[in-house]
Amino acid sequence: MKRALLLLLVLIMVPLFGNGQTIEDIDFVSPFHNGLAAIKKNGQWAFIDTKGAIAIDYRSDLVLTTIDNVSYPMFSDDRCIIETSKAGISYFGYIDTTGTTVIDPQFLNAANFNNGKALALELIKKTVAKNEALDKNIVYYKYYEVVIDLDGTVEYYLNPAGVNVVVDKEFLRQPPTIAAKRLSDHLYAVKNKNNKWSLIKLK
Repeated sequence: MKRALLLLLVLIMVPLFGNGQTIEDIDFVSPFHNGLAAIKKNGQWAFIDTKGAIAIDYRSDLVLTTIDNVSYPMFSDDRCIIETSKAGISYFGYIDTTGTTVIDPQFLNAANFNNGKALALELIKKTVAKNEALDKNIVYYKYYEVVIDLDGTVEYYLNPAGVNVVVDKEFLRQPPTIAAKRLSDHLYAVKNKNNKWSLIKLK
C-alpha cells in the first residue's frame, strides 16, 4: 500500500517539475517587444516568449537595433530584420514571429516597421545597352529610398531620381545609410542634393 502511494506521489510530482525550462549562461536578455525578448549566447541570438520558452532558435542573421545605447534584435509589427551576404554584399529582409522569412533579403538597407510601414533601400538594375562583341548587357545600378508594407511591397519612392551605386564588395563594404526620416504615418523628411531637407506628405 505504501509503495503504491509513493508511486502515485511520484507520478503527480514529475509533471510539476518536468514542465520547467532553464536557459543558462546567457550573455544578454532584452526587453520584450511584440511578446518576444531577444537572448544572446555564444555570439548568436534567439527569442523567448513571455513564459521563458525559446520561440525562435539561435541564429546569426538577426540585425540589431540600438535603443538607449544598447543593441539587440527586436520585433516591431511582428517583423524582425535579417541580413544575408551575397558576393560580399549585405541584403536585408524580414522574418515574422515564428522565424519564417516573410520578406526575402533584397534591400541594401532596411529599418524597423512602424504602423505597418518601414523605410528601405531598394536596389534596381537598369540595362542601357548591349555589347554585341561580348554578347553582354551593359547595366548600372541605382538604389531608392522607399516605403514598404508588411509584405515588402514598395508603396512610395521618396527619392525618384535614385542614387547610383557600384554593386561590388570593394565599393560597397558597408550598407548605404537610409537618410530619409519618418516623422509621422504620412510625413517623411528626405535629404536633397544640397544636403537640405524636403518634407514629403504621402497620401
